[in-house]
Amino acid sequence: MRIVKDYAGRDVRITDERVRHFVKRLTKAGMFEFVEDALANPDFVIESASDSKANLSYRFYRGTRVGDKYLCVVVKYDGDDAYVLTAYPSDQVKKGRLIWERRKK
Repeated sequence: MRIVKDYAGRDVRITDERVRHFVKRLTKAGMFEFVEDALANPDFVIESASDSKANLSYRFYRGTRVGDKYLCVVVKYDGDDAYVLTAYPSDQVKKGRLIWERRKK
């Protein structure tokens, strides 16, 4: 298990079981090494439309093995506990309430 910081500086657990859940999909896309970056430095964060305790952190990456894609890292926040549920490449951003966005330079 690893503990990483999210965009707001909160500790987020990434368990070995969850990594096994998404490692093949992200490795095939050439995006596995970006999970921590997408969590700590997302372009924006959306509150899940189906679970208000889950946030979807999106970061856009150009030139991956599967083309230009967002990496979405889904984190469940339950009180003081936070843990990654899954991570996946995506062409689109899911609907939900925008809760954080990176400042434009």
